[in-house]
Amino acid sequence: MTHSFAMCKSSKFEVRCSPVKVEESQVDEACELVNGTELTIGNEAYYIQAYLFKAVKNNNNTGILLLSDILGFEDSATRDFAYRVACNGYNVLVPDLFSGDPWRKDRPMASFEEWISRQEPQSVVKDVLTSAEWMLNEFATAGISNKLGIIGFCFGGGRVIDVLAQDKGSYFGTGVSFYGTRIDSSVASNIKVPLLLISGDNDALCPTDVLEEISKSTRESKMVIFRGRGHGFGHRPETPEEDADAEEAFMVMRNWLNDSLLVNN
Repeated sequence: MTHSFAMCKSSKFEVRCSPVKVEESQVDEACELVNGTELTIGNEAYYIQAYLFKAVKNNNNTGILLLSDILGFEDSATRDFAYRVACNGYNVLVPDLFSGDPWRKDRPMASFEEWISRQEPQSVVKDVLTSAEWMLNEFATAGISNKLGIIGFCFGGGRVIDVLAQDKGSYFGTGVSFYGTRIDSSVASNIKVPLLLISGDNDALCPTDVLEEISKSTRESKMVIFRGRGHGFGHRPETPEEDADAEEAFMVMRNWLNDSLLVNN
C-alpha cells in the first residue's frame, strides 16, 4: 500500500509540484501526518528535481537535506528513510544528485567507473547548496531561521563531507554521514559544525581509518562503528541482525539531530 500527498509553496525559485508516493511498509504507525511533494527547483537553464517530505502534526520548523546513495532520490529505501525522519518532526528535502541518471542495478558493473566519473563532486555540491538556499528561503518566508541539517548515505555520505567543508556553517548546523564513499578527508578540517559518522567495521568502501582521520580533523564529531556490519546496513538492512543495528543507528542519528539542531540551536 502507498500514501500519496501533495503540497506546494511559492518562493523566489521556480517550483513545479506533483504528488509523491511513499511505501507504507517501513513507516511508523504514528506517522500518518506527513505531506510529500515532488519539486523541480530552478529554471530551464538550471534545475534540480527533489522530493520534500514535511511533518504536519509535530513540525519542529527545522529542515534536513538527505543525500541518496548511487540509486538516486527516487529509490524506495531512501524515500522510506526520509519519510521516517519527517515523522520525527522535520522537513526533509531529497535532491536528485545525478541529474536524472542514477545508477541502475541492471547496468553492467563494467560500466560503473565510467558512470561514477561523470558525477562531478563540485556539481553535486552546487546542487546541494542550491537546494539548501531554496529551503532556507522557504523558511525565511515563514519567519523561520533555523539552520539545516544534512544526512547522506554511501555516495551521499561522502558528499556530506564535501558540502560541510565548503559551507563552513553558513547553511548547515550539523551533518550525519552514513558509510560515506569516495571521501576526501583532507578537507575535513574546514568543517565548522558537529559531525556524526556512522559505519560498520566490515565496510571496505568506507574504511574506519578514514573516518578516524576525519574525526580527528573536525572540531566536534562523533564516530559510531557497528561491529560486523558492512556497507549500507543503516538504510538497507538485509538480516534481522542488520535491522536491529539499523534501528539503533537511526536512534543515534535522531538524538544527534535533536541535540544539534533543536536543543542547542
